[in-house]
Amino acid sequence: MFADLAPWLNYALDWANLLLRWAHVVVAIAWIGSSFYFVWLDNSLTPPPDQALKDKGVGGELWAVHGGGFYNPQKYLGAPKAVPAHLHWFYWESYSTWLTGFALFTVLYLFNAGTFLIDKSVFNWTPMAAVTTALLFLVGFWVIYDVICRTVGRKPEGNALVGALVFGVVVLAAWAASQLFAGRAAFLLVGAMMATTMSANVFFWIIPGQRTVVESIKAGQPVDPVHGQRGKQRSVHNTYFAMPVLIAMLSNHYSWVYSHAHNWLALVLLMLAGALIRHFFVARHKTEVAGTQAPWGWAVAGCAVLLGVVVWLAPAPRSAVVAKPADAPSAPVATAPMDPLLSQVNGIVQQRCVMCHNADLANKGVALHTPELIKQHQQQIYQQAVMLRAMPMNNATQITEDERGVLAKWYEAGQ
Repeated sequence: MFADLAPWLNYALDWANLLLRWAHVVVAIAWIGSSFYFVWLDNSLTPPPDQALKDKGVGGELWAVHGGGFYNPQKYLGAPKAVPAHLHWFYWESYSTWLTGFALFTVLYLFNAGTFLIDKSVFNWTPMAAVTTALLFLVGFWVIYDVICRTVGRKPEGNALVGALVFGVVVLAAWAASQLFAGRAAFLLVGAMMATTMSANVFFWIIPGQRTVVESIKAGQPVDPVHGQRGKQRSVHNTYFAMPVLIAMLSNHYSWVYSHAHNWLALVLLMLAGALIRHFFVARHKTEVAGTQAPWGWAVAGCAVLLGVVVWLAPAPRSAVVAKPADAPSAPVATAPMDPLLSQVNGIVQQRCVMCHNADLANKGVALHTPELIKQHQQQIYQQAVMLRAMPMNNATQITEDERGVLAKWYEAGQ
């Protein structure tokens, strides 16, 4: 009975994966887009020339044109004297992004921990232990980050130290994840823990602080500026986290990055490049208003790091093959007998996969032309050909269901 339901369950999970991924991308665009916009707006404001606006408490304004209309956003130095009847709050973009992302992580990784979280050649443990540890990564990073901000980052002069400490924790987490989880999962997990912290900043600090300010205004009480200062601090951190999170999420689709022997370092460098480039744009907004030279050094540094990673991860050139004289005798080569199941798998891979994954053409950095390479990429073969059914691409080589079943049996046997 349950065997009959398995195909339908997998079909339902595939649809959940697709729809959650779609929703996650849409709400993430809305969240990061609004975050980037407000950082740009905050750094682009100029003091209002109108004395009436100054008397109202407006500290900065901006004139903009978009979609055939003119806009004049204004920012108060502290808080307005009264709360308007209609006050828009920006938080569901953040919450929706985290909820859809965690649901997608659950459907794909937590429900299939033995396939997607665990790589036995990296660390052999139980699915329950892997799932628990993955969740601890999400919570633990937020707790450590929050403690750093509430202690070291209590005053503006501590911001540089906060950045250095948080970067150190990210590096440590990237290294630890790569020692415990499959490479692809490790990359996703590092991005997810930072994204969790971004949303937690909104949920625990930014929105509660704004609600406290609104309640103080309605009650006619003085507004404590600490809420605005804390909210601004966490909002700035979020904008610097955004680019590293995105590259962590995207790079886990590229096996030549996450399967590298030092994959954690590659991930750290990619995230560092994203943060440097993001800093260029943040600083550039300020120079546009001040009329000073754009800080191109940050962008150049970020691009230099990217270029360094590209060169570092480039495949090594193949050694030149020395031609053997035609009359030279061939020495007998002793080979160990191949396991019958692996032999069957080898035949399937040679027929269905090797034309795109060989010594001359290793798509996605994966070569499968020898039994040793097939065993090395066992998990990826199972993920792509059995679980996701994404390979062969468009089933160009006409792999059969029976052959996919053989691959599944081979992987599950642990051979």
